Amino acid sequence: MARTNASWSEENFSCSICLDVFDSPVSTPCGHNFCRTCVTKFWDEQVKFKCPLCNMAFNARPDLRINTLLSELAAQFQTSIRVKDQLCVKRGEVPCDVCTGTQLKAVKSCLVCFISYCQTHLEPHQRVEVLKKHRLFEPMDRLEDRMCKTHNQPLELFCMIEQVCVCQFCTKTDHKYHPVVPLKEEYEVKMAQLGKIEAEVQQMIQERQNNIQEIKDTVNRSKADAFREIADGVHVLTALKRCIEKCQDDLNQMVKEKLKSTEKQAEDLIEELEQELEDLINRWFEVKQLSQTTDHLHFLQAFRSLKDPPPTRDWTTVEVRPPSYVGTLGRSLDQLEGTLNKEMKKLRDAELKRVQQYEVDVTLDPDTVHPELVLSEDGKQVHGGDVAKALPDNPKRFTQGLCVLTRQSFSGRFYFEVQVKDKTAWYVGVARESINRNDRIIMTPERGYWTLFSYKDGLVFSDDPFVRLLLRAELQKVGVFVDYDEGLVSFYDVEARVHIYSATGCSFTEPLYPFLCACRYDYEGNNSAPLIISPVNQTD
Repeated sequence: MARTNASWSEENFSCSICLDVFDSPVSTPCGHNFCRTCVTKFWDEQVKFKCPLCNMAFNARPDLRINTLLSELAAQFQTSIRVKDQLCVKRGEVPCDVCTGTQLKAVKSCLVCFISYCQTHLEPHQRVEVLKKHRLFEPMDRLEDRMCKTHNQPLELFCMIEQVCVCQFCTKTDHKYHPVVPLKEEYEVKMAQLGKIEAEVQQMIQERQNNIQEIKDTVNRSKADAFREIADGVHVLTALKRCIEKCQDDLNQMVKEKLKSTEKQAEDLIEELEQELEDLINRWFEVKQLSQTTDHLHFLQAFRSLKDPPPTRDWTTVEVRPPSYVGTLGRSLDQLEGTLNKEMKKLRDAELKRVQQYEVDVTLDPDTVHPELVLSEDGKQVHGGDVAKALPDNPKRFTQGLCVLTRQSFSGRFYFEVQVKDKTAWYVGVARESINRNDRIIMTPERGYWTLFSYKDGLVFSDDPFVRLLLRAELQKVGVFVDYDEGLVSFYDVEARVHIYSATGCSFTEPLYPFLCACRYDYEGNNSAPLIISPVNQTD
């Protein structure tokens, strides 16, 4: 089989029409070669048939046949080009130090010659006996950095004391008494350490990505809350504005109607008075004229025919009373207040529904319950008992107040509800874990308690001093919402769907526990009803 000459260039195997390596080359009678497709297309566009290169004319269209030898040589040349392209050095690869012109990639590096070789230039190291003894490695760049500067020997060992790479001669001089290991062994150790570092860095990256996402989620929630608050505010204020405008229109209309009625009454009376005045003036003229007559006969005859005076009203009892506007503005304001209360109720209901979305499932912790309290089996109810039970000692247990915490603690936002129906005294709220449970309990925010306290004289937020609160009806169920990051604890009358009180600006440094205190009951059984942790019903 023919072999291509390595010195031949691409021009030797190129079609002069397409300027590319021959594809199915054919020969013309004049001896020139072209791709079959190229010369066929060329002649299809000509009237006379001639060679595209030398312009020799042919009497008839030549019968073209494949040039077998040229076709084989062109195929081999094309293959050699592809192989050469594959062997050329690419970015990040080690080049052959011997190649001139186009550099091929190295396949081995010699630590004796300090040279990297491609497959072709490596051939003497595989054939010559002296060169066969040279130490060949996978291709390396900067070979001089891999040699000991002192002994001019390969750095093959690692000193454990000084943590540097050394050669064999170093272990007999400066590192004579130092423990050394092969580079591969230390490489595996360091790679394992690097793997741990990579995992740690990856974890730190993930944590920070999570932190970024949490911050973005918080911002998005804040935006949603802000837009919702603005929308609610616009809705209420728009309704209030419409109501004010309607009240103003109604007030104007009512006042105008009263004024119009008064004006109509006055106009009717004036019209009647003017008519009486006209009749009286006419009679006055008749009387005046008759009084000037000196003819006795004529006077007496005319006097008999004098008209009777026209009937007149007793105007001493007639008066135009100005309309009274007393209470008109008050009624408009009452209407406005009713509308505002209606919109506020919608707003409070929407607010309660929003915080109810943060409902958490909690159960009371028997390790914290006071010995006089009785817990239900499901941990959802607690009430006072007759006697103190013998319970195991536990540093988490309350010993002074009839109190209990839940098993679960929280940060962030959370909400729960407690039924207080039929109880006359109780505490409901949240507390931090480090509260005092054995000495006298003082339930104030300063001591770690944020609670609502109900007793016979009323309802208060337990602070120093108490914050007295006003309720329109007896509490049946209390809702507690906490926004840990905002430092907010809010209490709600769930049945009335009314906000009771919010403690703001709270400083939380520990997770918070829902907190209940049942308080003692008297001999008549008052306040014996249980406190019940209730599931949230958002359809109320």
